[in-house]
Amino acid sequence: MHTQFFTNTLVSSTFWLRSSGKWQAAFAKLKHAVLAMAAVSMLFAQSPASAAEVASSQKTIVLVHGAFADGSSWDKVVPLLQAKGFKVVAVQNPLSSLADDVATTKRAIDAQAGQVILVGHSWGGAVITQAGIDDKVKALVYVAAFAPSEAQSVLDTGKDYPPAPGSQHLEADAGGFVKLTTKAMAEDFAQDLPVAKTALLAVSQGPILGKSFGEPLQAAAWKTKPSWYVLTTKDRMILPELQAAMAKKIGATVTSVASSHAVMLSQPQAVVNVILAAAKGN
Repeated sequence: MHTQFFTNTLVSSTFWLRSSGKWQAAFAKLKHAVLAMAAVSMLFAQSPASAAEVASSQKTIVLVHGAFADGSSWDKVVPLLQAKGFKVVAVQNPLSSLADDVATTKRAIDAQAGQVILVGHSWGGAVITQAGIDDKVKALVYVAAFAPSEAQSVLDTGKDYPPAPGSQHLEADAGGFVKLTTKAMAEDFAQDLPVAKTALLAVSQGPILGKSFGEPLQAAAWKTKPSWYVLTTKDRMILPELQAAMAKKIGATVTSVASSHAVMLSQPQAVVNVILAAAKGN
């Protein structure tokens, strides 16, 4: 419609200029001006569709934190991913139940226009295992994380293994929410971080409703989605041998890192490298 308008304008102006006797030079200038305006009009007409196409083809990295933590767990990972051109979303889970955390993560997935690479740390692994059945999710990345089977709870995954050292130092409030002691945060959760940082993590941690660990999963996305696993060999929250068994069960591509449970804070580039591999592979 815009092009036709400019064409009509060009024709009517040409008749006027011919009658003036000075039409040749002016006509050339007018022709260039009208064609330029038409090109700009066509660009604006096409840009919304182009933007939509770009959005729908963009991969978003959705990061899901674990228990005793919050979205700031990914503070060192987010800028590294953004520097690679990815859109990144860090979920803030309520840690009030598995169902609540899955619903929160699902809202984050639903808000994306294109494909999603879903990343979960620790408890977040159980969350992405269920939320990851969404069609938008193209790959799963487990970061020192639980990977239960369908109808299995997080507690079930470790029933054949001795308790991890960190699990022996939990405090519960009257409402049943549990958190790590300051000592456990420093010695078991993030022993390779400075004491000042672990002290901050201890006071800012997200307590989780204890009975959440016993909630069985309704689905297991790793059955149909390719998976990657960051295995932390110095972990005192989820035993490395349990991590290895879960990674093998789900058929994940495994990267071992000599790190504490808080690998995304102590060695963020190692975590980013695995996420990039998952994004490239899908």
